[in-house]
Amino acid sequence: MADILIVDDEKDIRELISDILEDEGYGTRLAANSDEAMGQINTEPPALLILDIWLKDSRMDGIDILKAVKRDNPDVPVVIISGHGNIEIAVAAIKQGAYDFIEKPFNIDQLMVVIRRAMEASRLRSENLQLKRRDVTTAEMIGEGAAFRAVKSQLDKVTKSNGRVMLTGPAGSGKEIAARYIHANSSRANAPFVSVNSAAIEPERMEEVLFGRESNERGVEPGLLEQAHGGVVFFDEVADMPLGTQSKILRVLVDQQFQRVGGVDKVRVDIRVISSTNRNVTEAIDAGTFRQELYHRLNVVPIDVPSLEERREDIPLLARHFIMEFNQTQGLPNRDLSQDAEALMQTMIWPGNVRQLKNVIERVLILGSDNGPITPRDLPSGEGAGAEDRVVLSGSVATLSLREARELFEREYLLTQINRFGGNISRTASFVGMERSALHRKLKSLGVVTTNKSGARVAQLEPSEDALGGQD
Repeated sequence: MADILIVDDEKDIRELISDILEDEGYGTRLAANSDEAMGQINTEPPALLILDIWLKDSRMDGIDILKAVKRDNPDVPVVIISGHGNIEIAVAAIKQGAYDFIEKPFNIDQLMVVIRRAMEASRLRSENLQLKRRDVTTAEMIGEGAAFRAVKSQLDKVTKSNGRVMLTGPAGSGKEIAARYIHANSSRANAPFVSVNSAAIEPERMEEVLFGRESNERGVEPGLLEQAHGGVVFFDEVADMPLGTQSKILRVLVDQQFQRVGGVDKVRVDIRVISSTNRNVTEAIDAGTFRQELYHRLNVVPIDVPSLEERREDIPLLARHFIMEFNQTQGLPNRDLSQDAEALMQTMIWPGNVRQLKNVIERVLILGSDNGPITPRDLPSGEGAGAEDRVVLSGSVATLSLREARELFEREYLLTQINRFGGNISRTASFVGMERSALHRKLKSLGVVTTNKSGARVAQLEPSEDALGGQD
């Protein structure tokens, strides 16, 4: 069973408690003074600490040891025992984070009740923290396209180090999933992953949320940095962090320690920091809203997470993944995707990126049929579309000649199809029903070229090409 450290300057007392606990199946360790106690705690924190207030021949008394334990190992429950008990000492111990206070000579049954409750409370608190950290965001990376493979290759490299990573990219592109992927595949995978939404926390509460708080009324309340000890802190949208907090975070990155709000003791933490932003940080630095030194500390390894527009070929794969996920987590229908629905989704505009795609899939599964494949009619831009519907031309198109309108349509159509297939000309030619050489000639006549962007081929117009130019 669990390992309990007993700290008492009276040999008879610590050995008596040890014998009783070992009869109950607990493992025990003994310490006669503060140096022995701190040495054992620093070597391997116990599951529970039984601590005498008054320790002869010691540099630290029980309250000092309690403060040190709660600073460096806040999850270890501490039961205080003392032969000189009074209300003031008991209150002081509880405020510093002790689980309970027992006066000598103590009743063995009473001691065992307190120990069992302390161990159970510690277990429940640990489980509760794990449940809070476990949300619907997974660490699974989904994709096959060139842009996806490029970013995943970069993520795989940084999992092997402890360097700070800054993830950039538009909102909804999957920056938190990328951060969780780094954590899940690193040496810290079994330690906490704590996400801090810098934009959602009220500026006046930011320091209290991050660093925790100490007060006479409520004792020690650990903050998010303390909860992440040994693991990863993810600063989401870090450019929205209040300027005053930025300087303190910078100091944490340098010293790996901080003070709780209202406290005086230094709290040491071992954390890896990953940050993200969808803003131009250089512009924020020039505007005076982001500290340049903090940017350089966070931006050790910059990784750009591509938008969904740059990953159009991954859209069917992502959509099917979300269908399966909603089926398993919410019991929604496990529907397939028709080829027409795939094609439509690959041509739709996704300003909300992967997050928007996931929301659309959830909406379709909730409001749509319980069976049969998803069709264009199920999708937002396909509502009401049918063979009988007619296309209404915009005023600008209606003024063009048939030749000009045809060229405009061909250009936009082929741009869309090439980007849909990740710049793959062979797959595009097969889908549109043209020979590859004929497609190349057509693209040249329309002024369409392909270039590399985020590791993928992307079709675009030649800069000098007029929107309606080109030859037949």
